[in-house]
Amino acid sequence: AARSPPSINSQAASAATTVGVASGSDGAASKIGAGVALGALTAGAAASRSRRKVRAQRQAQPVSIEEKRFPVLSRRPPLGSFPKMPETVHPGVVSGQALRDLLQHAKDNGYAIPAVNCVSSSSINACIEAARKMDAPIMIQFSSGGSQFYAGKGLDNTAFHAAIAGAVSGAYHVRAVAEQYGVPVILHTDHCAKDLLPWMDGMLEADERYFERHGEPLFSSHMLDFSEEPLEENIELCKKYMERMAKINCGLEMELGITGGEEDGVNNEDANPE
Repeated sequence: AARSPPSINSQAASAATTVGVASGSDGAASKIGAGVALGALTAGAAASRSRRKVRAQRQAQPVSIEEKRFPVLSRRPPLGSFPKMPETVHPGVVSGQALRDLLQHAKDNGYAIPAVNCVSSSSINACIEAARKMDAPIMIQFSSGGSQFYAGKGLDNTAFHAAIAGAVSGAYHVRAVAEQYGVPVILHTDHCAKDLLPWMDGMLEADERYFERHGEPLFSSHMLDFSEEPLEENIELCKKYMERMAKINCGLEMELGITGGEEDGVNNEDANPE
């Protein structure tokens, strides 16, 4: 019966035996035996190096975008509930019906859910830990600038690539830790003006990709802020995005007008109250 080749260790043992037997014969036989044994040992070592090289090459080969996959945190549904919250609300990121139920519960019971713009994993952890200590829900959100900072200012932000990467990275971090802290978290993005729409489009692609695998969007919701645009255009753009987001149960916050004051570099202090 055919046998697989021995490992490098067994080859070394075989070589030592051959040398020992050969040494009991004349000098010529001893040299031949040692030469054969050492040749086999060298060949075995070379074969082993060749196999390691092939494995290394195979591991280093790049894969196509179709072969890459998003991290899968768990196939099971979230566990746990809260006695004073709607049944749909669970520890971790809430979306879809759970998001609507949580917002309605806050409205009906007269309390606010703080929304904190985060720029690092440390600030995310601190906010969720505070929510755990207060036994309350919280909203973690990202702005375009904060998203870029999260990815690292050294990244090229052409076409908002760094901002998209940072927001998606932050979203995965929130999803990875929120359930561990045991609090409900709304994962939101802050003001997206018209000139920032490539950032929004990139995040929605991530939402849709996540929805295909998990049945819910990556983010709970997003905010569109077209308050600098004419009202008719504002509503039309929001309607267009709402139709897309409704297919994946992703919430949309719209800013139809202005409230005065200054925010994100937009100053409305002198705006007409009408």
